[in-house]
Amino acid sequence: MPPVNLKRLAQELNLSIATVSRALQDSHEVSAQTKERVKALADELGYQPNAYASSLRRNISKTIGVVIPEVNNHFFSLAINGIEEVARQNGYHVLIYLTHDDYEREVDITQYLTGGRVDGLLMSVASGSQDFGHLQKLYASKPAIVFFDRVCDALSTANVTTNDYESGYLATKHLLDAGCRHIAHLLLSGNLSIGRMRMQGYQAALQENGLPFDETLVLTGYGDDEQNTELITNLLRSRPEIDGIFASVERLAISSYQACHNLGRAIPETIKIIGFSNLGVASLLAPALTTITQPAYEIGKEAARILLRAIEKKKPILPSQSLTLKSELFARKSTARE
Repeated sequence: MPPVNLKRLAQELNLSIATVSRALQDSHEVSAQTKERVKALADELGYQPNAYASSLRRNISKTIGVVIPEVNNHFFSLAINGIEEVARQNGYHVLIYLTHDDYEREVDITQYLTGGRVDGLLMSVASGSQDFGHLQKLYASKPAIVFFDRVCDALSTANVTTNDYESGYLATKHLLDAGCRHIAHLLLSGNLSIGRMRMQGYQAALQENGLPFDETLVLTGYGDDEQNTELITNLLRSRPEIDGIFASVERLAISSYQACHNLGRAIPETIKIIGFSNLGVASLLAPALTTITQPAYEIGKEAARILLRAIEKKKPILPSQSLTLKSELFARKSTARE
């Protein structure tokens, strides 16, 4: 028996190989009747497409790259799960590149990827990024890029994010409603839109409640947890009136707990803490951490869907395809009233 390939299907149906191939790809160039004949015979003979040969013909590798700042952040772990599910369903492999939140490492990775090693890229920008020239060069060589969470506004492509302004406002208002009046805001970078939007939400909530914005209550952390703990400890020591902390990233919320422990500050009796976090054990911390939780898994899935749709259809990715998903506040003991 000859192998069940496109050539055999074409011979038995008296069609060209090109027509059979288009029919199996559900092309609009082939009539519905012909598609039905081709698919019926393919099912009958147990035809399985040769993914490698198909990739060569279409000049694609069936591989996408994912560039993220860190893996010990539960948001990115969940986002990768969502990305991998969509990629697997569509017959794609995933390569993960880790910047460790370092600008220079991000530049090196993007230079490597400029060589065309993947069909498309999903990316969350490092908080230490100083400018976006390296991303503009990458985009010029590989326009199939979708940003998620930490985005680059300089590129005309799609972003998948959460409602960062509203979430920043909601987190701050939650602390104000709990009785806080001197709220510190902790962030990793003011260069990225994610940091700016959460900061603006923080400022709006203060203004709405008649409280002035105090720049000395804003602390920019680093990638190192030990350094962050020391910075927060020093801030709390120098400003003992601080009665609330809004940590805009997960690791700064954990460092805040450690800083409060170092100073003997009881949570929530003397200071209340809320943080952006997808930490699965947030409810098991002592005390349980109040969180703004992002739909990380869905963000990963939606970003991958936008990218793969563009790759498969050979169409550009447009800013109009961007999505904003809603985060959710989970109130726990770290912000409870006395």
